Amino acid sequence: MLKIKMITVGKIKEKTAAGLIAEYEKRIGAYASFEAAITEDAPPPKNPSAAECEKALSKEKEKIMKEINPRAFKIALCVEGKKLSSEEFASLLSSVSMSCSEIDFIVGGSNGLHGDIKALADLKLSMSCMTFPHNLARLMATEQIYRAFTIIANTSYHK
Repeated sequence: MLKIKMITVGKIKEKTAAGLIAEYEKRIGAYASFEAAITEDAPPPKNPSAAECEKALSKEKEKIMKEINPRAFKIALCVEGKKLSSEEFASLLSSVSMSCSEIDFIVGGSNGLHGDIKALADLKLSMSCMTFPHNLARLMATEQIYRAFTIIANTSYHK
C-alpha cells in the first residue's frame, strides 16, 4: 500500500481547519496509508531582517530533515513550484506510486521552506499563483491528495 507522509511546520491553531484536515486525512486512509508529521516552527521576530528569516528557516530545515524519508518521492509545496490541475496531480500520484511506495509532502511554515529542502525535492509543487497561509496550504494539499485518489478510482467526489 502506498504510504503518504505530510511533513508540516507548526501546529494548526484554528479548530475549523484542523477538523477539515483530520477529515481528509481519514478519507485518504481508504486509498493509502497516511501519516502527519508536525515539526515545531521557528518564527522570526516581527519585521525580521533577511538574516533572521534565514536563521528561522535553517532551524525549521533541521527538524524537517529528520522527518524526510530518503527513499520517498519528495514533493515540496512552494510558490515557485509547478502548477498542476487536479487531474494532472492525480496522474502524477498514480505514476509515482508505480515506482515508489512512499511519498513525502513537505509544507513549510509562514516563511516558506529552506532552499536546501526545495533542492532535495523530486518535485516542487505550487498550489496557486496566489499566496496562502501555510495552514491553509496544508488543508488544500490534503484535500487535493484525497481528490487525486478519487479521480484515480473514478468516484463521484471530483466533479
